[in-house]
Amino acid sequence: MSRTEFVLATAIILFVAFCLGWFANWLLHRFTRVAAGDVAQLDKMSQELHEAEETRDQAITYLQQREAELTNQLAQTEAELRAAMDGLRDARHEAEEMRAYIDRQQAS
Repeated sequence: MSRTEFVLATAIILFVAFCLGWFANWLLHRFTRVAAGDVAQLDKMSQELHEAEETRDQAITYLQQREAELTNQLAQTEAELRAAMDGLRDARHEAEEMRAYIDRQQAS
């Protein structure tokens, strides 16, 4: 085999390998092509997911605001309860002092 025949045989083998690779690539892309309906369905699903995420974010924001309102209301109610309990304690103490005073007046 002369040098020219060797170069020619190598060129033909490389060209055939290139053609087989190109054909395999074309065949692979032909069978794995995404249909337009699938793309539309994926777009619709992504839009629905985006809307669901927005709704979730709105719900979280609402719940955080509601929790803050309820926490504030609870704090106010507890403050009112403490004030009422202090008033009741003072009234009981005053009533006890009045009873003691009356008992002392009746005893004398």
